[in-house]
Amino acid sequence: MKKYTFTEKKDTRSGFGAGMHVLGQQNPNVVALCADLVGSLKLEPFIKENPERFVQCGISEANMIGISAGLTIGGKIPFATTFANFATGRVYDQIRQSVAYSNKNVKICASHAGLTLGEDGATHQILEDLGMMKMLPGMTVINPCDYNQTKAATIAIADYEGPVYLRFGRPVIPVFTDADQKFEIGKAWMVNEGTDVSIFATGHMVWEAIQAGEILEAEGINAEIINIHTIKPLDEEAILKSVEKTGCAVTAEEHNRLGGLGDSVAQVLVKNKLVPQEYVAVNDSFGESGTPAQLMEKYGLTAKDIVAAAKRAIARK
Repeated sequence: MKKYTFTEKKDTRSGFGAGMHVLGQQNPNVVALCADLVGSLKLEPFIKENPERFVQCGISEANMIGISAGLTIGGKIPFATTFANFATGRVYDQIRQSVAYSNKNVKICASHAGLTLGEDGATHQILEDLGMMKMLPGMTVINPCDYNQTKAATIAIADYEGPVYLRFGRPVIPVFTDADQKFEIGKAWMVNEGTDVSIFATGHMVWEAIQAGEILEAEGINAEIINIHTIKPLDEEAILKSVEKTGCAVTAEEHNRLGGLGDSVAQVLVKNKLVPQEYVAVNDSFGESGTPAQLMEKYGLTAKDIVAAAKRAIARK
């Protein structure tokens, strides 16, 4: 098992803010929009240096999406930012009609996604957003795993032509990927090569998968761990190449098991290489208030849950 260490923990939303700061200096067409959540989205450095390229839309998310779509007509690259619940569920019609249908170059950047939003509770812990966004034709969906990867993804999507949904979160988690990495949209990242089980993880669950891999190694099980940071377009080649070796799969995501990464991987497997698959995800329910750690434990999203899923998948081979 390849060893991953870290010297600090940071929230992925701060990685987004750092990426926006870089874009503010490098790309004059980038415009930031926010729905009254500048501090939560870590946009202060961008705004300080580029006040003329910031639009405060207030608590009016639908209007923010419409403004963003309009800005693209003049060649701007709008980054529309708010909490994931508001960035998708509240404005799905506007995204579908004004952004996706006309293939506008809008970047929808969503913080505070998933259960790890914590104490704010079920109304804000959206667990359906990846499914909602990946179903929109032409929408690219990205869910990076740590601060560095989120920063790199933020910078990369500015050069990508077309609508993008970028998902990140509030809790501090280990920073374990390279600071100078090149982010490739649609290209999975091999975390650890293995032979016994394929673990496909996304977002905050990648670190949990790494910890699970270390536990499995101690028990004589060699896990292949792959970071699926791009949910759509999905790296089908990487998935199939992995299960050809291992013969079984586990998917791990901080999302409803319906409609997320697990379902996308299942579609690839059922069409190309039918192998046992186990899901580590929220089991078709809403969340509740609690600390991120408490919620991850209660809803079965920890390293030990990935270990148990891996053993079940191996037993079904």
